[in-house]
Amino acid sequence: MLTERQILVLVVIIDEFIQTAQPIGSRAIAKKAEITFSPATIRNEMADLEELGYIEKTHTSSGRVPSEKGYRFYVDHLMSPFRLSKQDMLTIQQTFQKEMIEFELLVQKSARVLSDITNYTSIILGPEVFETTLKQIQIISLSDHTAVAILVTSTGHVEHRHFNVPPTMQTSDLEKLINILNDRLVGVPIVQLQQKLYGEVSQLLQRYSSDFQTTYSFLKDALLDKQPVKLYMDGKTNIMLQPEFNDIHKIQSLYTVMEKEDKMANILRTSGKGIKVSIGQENELDEMQDCSLITATYTLGGEKQLGTIALLGPTRMEYSKVVTLLNILSQRLTDTFHSWR
Repeated sequence: MLTERQILVLVVIIDEFIQTAQPIGSRAIAKKAEITFSPATIRNEMADLEELGYIEKTHTSSGRVPSEKGYRFYVDHLMSPFRLSKQDMLTIQQTFQKEMIEFELLVQKSARVLSDITNYTSIILGPEVFETTLKQIQIISLSDHTAVAILVTSTGHVEHRHFNVPPTMQTSDLEKLINILNDRLVGVPIVQLQQKLYGEVSQLLQRYSSDFQTTYSFLKDALLDKQPVKLYMDGKTNIMLQPEFNDIHKIQSLYTVMEKEDKMANILRTSGKGIKVSIGQENELDEMQDCSLITATYTLGGEKQLGTIALLGPTRMEYSKVVTLLNILSQRLTDTFHSWR
C-alpha cells in the first residue's frame, strides 16, 4: 500500500507528464505548491515508487515517467472529477439541441465533438443492427417506370432505394403493397426482414398481386440490403500530433489496424457495459499496446447495449477529462435514442 507522500508524488508525476510529455525530476516536483517536503525526501519516495513499478526511468533523462502500472493505479484510485470548460459544455449542448432527422448523423457529430475537444481519435460503434427495427415504409412513384422506397428505422436512419416499377403494377396495386408492408413489417428487426418477406408477406402478395413474381423480385431489391458495420471515426490524424508517435512504423501499424473496421467494431462491441479503460498492454491488439482506449456504452432503457463510444490516444492520456466526456456523451446518446423510440 502506498503512503500518502508516495501517492502525492505519483499524482504530481502523472499530471505533469500528461501535460508536458516530459520526464519530471525531484527538483521540478519540489516546486509544486502541494509539495511541502524536501527534494531529498522526494528522491527517496521516487526511488520507492520506481522499485514498486509505478514510475520508470527513461533512457534520455534523469527524470521519471509513469509506468502502465502507475496509470492503472491512478485511474482506479486517484483520478479526480474533471470539470469541462463552459465552451466544451456549450459545444455538447448545441450538438444535442439541434433538430436531427437521423440518429446516424448525431452519432457522426458526436464523434467530431469528441475528437475536437480532446485531440484524440474518436471511434463510435453505431446502434447494432439486431437492435434496429423498421419504423416506416413509403414508396413514392418518380415516373411511370421508377419509384423510390423510403425506409425509416427506429434509430432515425433514413434509407432511399430506387427501383424499377413492373409495367403491370397499377397505382392501386402500389397502395395495397404499401399497406401490407407497413402492417406486417413495421416493428420488425432489420435482420428479420428477409425472413418476414419470404414468409407471411409473400403469402399476402400472392393473394393480392396479379404478378406476384415480378412484385416479389423488386421488393427484394427495395427492402433487402446488406447492413454494414456502422463504425464512425474522427480525428485519425490527431494521433500523429502526439510525441509518442513520431515513429513512422508505429504510426503505420496503428493506422492499419484502425482501417480494419470489423476488428475495431468487435473490440468496441465486447468492451462491456459502462466505462472501461484499457491501458497499453491491456489492449488485445499488438498495434494498440502503446495506446490507451477508453470506451463507454450507450443503451436502451439502461439495459440493452446499442453501441459504444471510445477515445484512442497515448497512454499519456487525460484520463479524467476523457472519462467525464464519455460519461456525458454516452448518457446524451442514451437519452436521445430513448426519446426517438
